[in-house]
Amino acid sequence: MVFKTQMEAARNGILTEEIKKVAEKESMDPNKLMGLVAEGRVAIPANKNHKGLEPEGVGEGLRTKINVNLGISRDCRDFEAEIEKAKKAIEMGAEAIMDLSSYGKTREFRCKLVGMSKAMIGTVPMYDVIGHLDKDLGQISVKELLDVVKVHAEDGVDFMTIHAGINRKTAERLKNNGRLTNIVSRGGSLIYAWMEITGNENPFYEYFDDLLEVCREYDVTISLGDACRPGSINDATDACQIEELITLGELTKRAWEKDVQVMIEGPGHMAISEIQANMVLQKRLCHNAPFYVLGPLVTDIAPGYDHITSAIGGAIAAANGADFLCYVTPAEHLRLPDLEDMKEGIVAAKIAAHAADIAKGVKGSREQDYRMSLARRNLDWEEMFKLAIDKEKPRKYRESSVPEIEDSCTMCGKMCAVRTMNKIMCGERPTFE
Repeated sequence: MVFKTQMEAARNGILTEEIKKVAEKESMDPNKLMGLVAEGRVAIPANKNHKGLEPEGVGEGLRTKINVNLGISRDCRDFEAEIEKAKKAIEMGAEAIMDLSSYGKTREFRCKLVGMSKAMIGTVPMYDVIGHLDKDLGQISVKELLDVVKVHAEDGVDFMTIHAGINRKTAERLKNNGRLTNIVSRGGSLIYAWMEITGNENPFYEYFDDLLEVCREYDVTISLGDACRPGSINDATDACQIEELITLGELTKRAWEKDVQVMIEGPGHMAISEIQANMVLQKRLCHNAPFYVLGPLVTDIAPGYDHITSAIGGAIAAANGADFLCYVTPAEHLRLPDLEDMKEGIVAAKIAAHAADIAKGVKGSREQDYRMSLARRNLDWEEMFKLAIDKEKPRKYRESSVPEIEDSCTMCGKMCAVRTMNKIMCGERPTFE
């Protein structure tokens, strides 16, 4: 049987190469994984035109994955710098890269990124519409919007953020209820503005079936964007967010009817006390589709440190059901992140994802921690560096402050508790002179 999508194959009992590879990575029975893909609880974004992809699964029972955002803009047009960031992100273990390019030779950049990346690639076609067409927003036609989606699919993009949930009903809810920070989603704000200018329905909602045909043809996973994600803890879990979430759940079922894989995007900014309930609500309303979250950022007052506010929220979110974390860098709300910002964001997101996997009991998640603890007990510094999420910073720290006793550090020296206990447990007498 010739199948169009991973979901169609799974529903027909076909173990694709992608399912087999993901099952091996996750130490999961391939037939169990196939069942989860068939039900929509796991997505394997794998565009048939992305030839160098090393497939990853996103969803129930799997390791929490992380995504890195990058791309060229009118203010930051360094094509090669963004490619170098992509290479570093892949080297550091990011499972996905989203190309958010909105200016210049966007297609050339996107094709180069897909061609060199083993990580899955995502895009937001709405950004490209604005940058590529260079037209007044109100003059952009529905056909032009849909044509850009098809071009991205042809180019090998594995998943696309489509803000289909902010229809006119949701927009009216936003007007009637008010918000402190309105809409902070870039794609969502553009769709909202297009609707207000033209007086028309959201084309991605009105012509959702046309989108599904494109996604089915190339096996593009739809990442249903949350245009009404809260941009401040004040706006979290409000009527707009819930209204859109209900719509996203309805669209999810329509996509699955066409064998198109789906992920749902989520908040945003949110107080710690609200995160667990939001994860449960999302999974319920969206039929246990994989959940992809930005943060949540648990406070609004830490510009320059939002990789930390995001990691706190991301760990809690993932421990309570989120499957995919979009990294946040120290540059969030301030500027386009540079290479160092990106590295800090990746490390923070990976810490959050790993901590959540331990909490969720994901198979094998504690193994690396056990080996790290063993290396620490043995004062095996090289093994510690090898096992660390960030392999560069720990080595630099140690080399910057050389201890008198080689197997200790400059914090404790001869009074190192591990060194003392190792000697005592071996029947030796520790010395502190």
